[in-house]
Amino acid sequence: MLYPFYFDDTYILILAAAAFSMWASWRVNSTYNEYYKVQSRKGVTAAEAARLILENNGIYDVQILRTQGRLTDRFVPSKKVIYLSDYDSTSIASIGVAAHECGHAIQYASGYMPLRLSQAISPLCAMGSNLGIPILFVGIIFSLTGLIDLGIILFSLGFVISVITLPVEYNASNRALAILEQYHILTEDELTGTKKVLRAAGMTYVAAAAASLASLLRLLILTRRNDD
Repeated sequence: MLYPFYFDDTYILILAAAAFSMWASWRVNSTYNEYYKVQSRKGVTAAEAARLILENNGIYDVQILRTQGRLTDRFVPSKKVIYLSDYDSTSIASIGVAAHECGHAIQYASGYMPLRLSQAISPLCAMGSNLGIPILFVGIIFSLTGLIDLGIILFSLGFVISVITLPVEYNASNRALAILEQYHILTEDELTGTKKVLRAAGMTYVAAAAASLASLLRLLILTRRNDD
């Protein structure tokens, strides 16, 4: 009988994805910490930069609030709130992350299609992905090929979510960098450091997609191997 969580040679996929995820996490934290020490020459705070960006894009109904933690910044469309973990920081890292969240707010206000698609299907994909493994187990226990295939299809929806997230996140970062330059919030050399922070943050989403793909591939290999 096949047990998807037992240790076998396909675990190299999981281990490789885990190593990539740990590297991406280390990279974003180390890069952020490096440029958190670099203060903006203009002395603008992350919150002030965010407000300037929003107002210059005609967005006046989004609140900017502080939140606990480090790198816990996020835009919550349902509440129209941008949460900043380093609200009062004048570092180019904090300003860059704040601008990234503003990029999401601009996406939302302009009806950016990948963001709309993500918001529309993510809840259903998440539910389907969570049901995938139990259904797969039932199919394995009773040797029902149809249920096994259904479980894998549902589980693969988690990978779909991670893939759809990538263009949304990278577009928000590209918008952020362009806006910071356009409004002269940061100088050219400061933008270089900010770009490194946002690119490092983007790799965490690539790592998440890689981890999801690795798990999916492992299930496919094990179930097809069991059929043979």
